[in-house]
Amino acid sequence: MKRTVILIVLITLLFAGGSLFAQQVNNIQADQLGQDTAQQALQEVSISRFEDPGFWRVYIPLDSGLITHRRLEGGPMDKEPIEAEVAAGIEEPDDYVLGVRTEFFRRGVTTIYVEAIRPLPVPGIAKTLSVWVAGRNFNHELYAVIRDQFGNQGQLFMGRMNFSGWRRMTTAIPPNIMQRNVHYPHLAGIEILGFLIRPAMLETFGSYYVYFDDLRVMTDLFTEESRDPDDMIDGW
Repeated sequence: MKRTVILIVLITLLFAGGSLFAQQVNNIQADQLGQDTAQQALQEVSISRFEDPGFWRVYIPLDSGLITHRRLEGGPMDKEPIEAEVAAGIEEPDDYVLGVRTEFFRRGVTTIYVEAIRPLPVPGIAKTLSVWVAGRNFNHELYAVIRDQFGNQGQLFMGRMNFSGWRRMTTAIPPNIMQRNVHYPHLAGIEILGFLIRPAMLETFGSYYVYFDDLRVMTDLFTEESRDPDDMIDGW
């Protein structure tokens, strides 16, 4: 009897701890991430709205399946405009999303790549990265692929796409990623190379659809705003 009670308590604590961890991940505080300056000028910036599929390419190993992408009209209804753009009167086209369709040959371990034709630079010191995704309730894992100014690449886990409809998936930029060097002030921030999907092996069958919209970054622009206008750029 005592063993049963102890087991129930442990299971309860385990689920409670898991819920708490998930809540902390979903409520990332951008102003508390990797602060390396006395002041911060946090600003949400839209990096890509996925309006033109020509700026993206998709691929999968040839022995795993066939893949294609296109743009489709629509988007998440819960998406809110960026306050700074509204205040400045900036109106950017936002009518389409990027759709990716994969036809799996068979069940197995594989990887789906959604890659930008050219790296997408992020101004300032990035704190968080988010993108709206419709993942069709599969247990596939989504990663953001980034690169710092010194050529080092990394993959940031954004979560599983086991949900219905649109959801904004967010990840924090770890402080150990080199975004600023005191000797090279013009080399700051990161570049976004695209996304990587690791499908759940037991769910790699039939057709898989996934949609992307509005890639945004919460970034600290303090170093950009405080840079001397007459400073030289070491790009020659």
